[in-house]
Amino acid sequence: MTLAIDPYVAGWLDLVFRWFHVIAAIVWIGTSFYFVALDQHLHEPREERDRERGVGGESWEIHGGGFYRIEKFRVAPLQLPKPLHWYKWEAYWTWLTGFALLVVLYYLQASTSLIDPSVADLTTWEAVVISLAGLALAWVVYDALCRTVGQRSELALALCILGLVALASWGASQLFAARASYLQIGAMLGTIMAANVLFVIIPAHWELVRAKEAGREPDPAANRRGKQRSVHNNYLTLPVLFAMLAGHFPFTYGHDHAWAVLVCLMVIGAWVRYYFNNRHAGRTLWWVPITAVAGIAAVAVWIRPASTAPAAGSTKVTFAQVQTVVAERCAPCHSQHPTLVAAAPLGIVLDTAAQIHAQAVRIESVAVETHVMPLGNATHMTDGERGLLAAWIAQGAKAP
Repeated sequence: MTLAIDPYVAGWLDLVFRWFHVIAAIVWIGTSFYFVALDQHLHEPREERDRERGVGGESWEIHGGGFYRIEKFRVAPLQLPKPLHWYKWEAYWTWLTGFALLVVLYYLQASTSLIDPSVADLTTWEAVVISLAGLALAWVVYDALCRTVGQRSELALALCILGLVALASWGASQLFAARASYLQIGAMLGTIMAANVLFVIIPAHWELVRAKEAGREPDPAANRRGKQRSVHNNYLTLPVLFAMLAGHFPFTYGHDHAWAVLVCLMVIGAWVRYYFNNRHAGRTLWWVPITAVAGIAAVAVWIRPASTAPAAGSTKVTFAQVQTVVAERCAPCHSQHPTLVAAAPLGIVLDTAAQIHAQAVRIESVAVETHVMPLGNATHMTDGERGLLAAWIAQGAKAP
């Protein structure tokens, strides 16, 4: 059975859910970054009476034309305050809208977005079920590690998670289309983050609240559980953001070792977060951003595409040959009147000689060097046709 959706309807669903997803994610990430920074800014209360009230730390801040004094209690205040503001729906809405996008753009368009027969000859249902299973398995394994390894050593837990992310990235690259494999890993980590809020952080908060409502002393273990998962979410944020944005950069997910590229850049993202978390605490680890920049430079050198210089005596390629390939394999999407999508992706149109010539560099990147286009090779571009495009570009990408 093949799932299908009208391209125009898919376009509007993409617009609405993506817009909502970005808004919710901004709010969620903003609160995550703020509260981690706030924790790092806290200092011992200056007044003895505040310590007697159970205050463990305080911070003075200025913003928006006013001064704020913020207190954090070691466990809980003497009396439960009202109203008590919670932060949870931004996490839930980020995941729900992200999952909706996954369904609309990948599950309902699996043949072009999720599946690449040259990678794995999966049916639509097989690919969707494997993807969904990956989301669930990621949470189950991570949660089990937190409750076992994470109770003894955060460093050991981090190494376990890194190893499993690398394994999952490699596995996704063996099952899904190149761009979809990156999205799958991002969705798995995003699911872990949202599940942390739903199954650990918020229940820990409720445990504290119900203890106060019942007139008993709250268990500090609830604070520790919520804090641990909140810090994990903070470190996962930048790796997930890269996975979600990487679809704009085919030189990353189109590389022969794209899974390793993903892991390297995710580690660099978490490393950058480590710098800022320490900076909020007053520790400037100058060597962290330097090594992050060096790491990005090393990856850039590593994945730099090989030269496409023409071989000696290579046959002259005419523009008519190129135009035929583009019309049959590219124009079904990249045209003023596409047949496979509602509108040309990124506004790139390849109807005229001038338009094709103007996009020669991009064609070289996505169709010759990385083979990520056409998506899922829906129009069945052959290796011979890719070679013809490569030769044309190497010969100067001339057009009448």
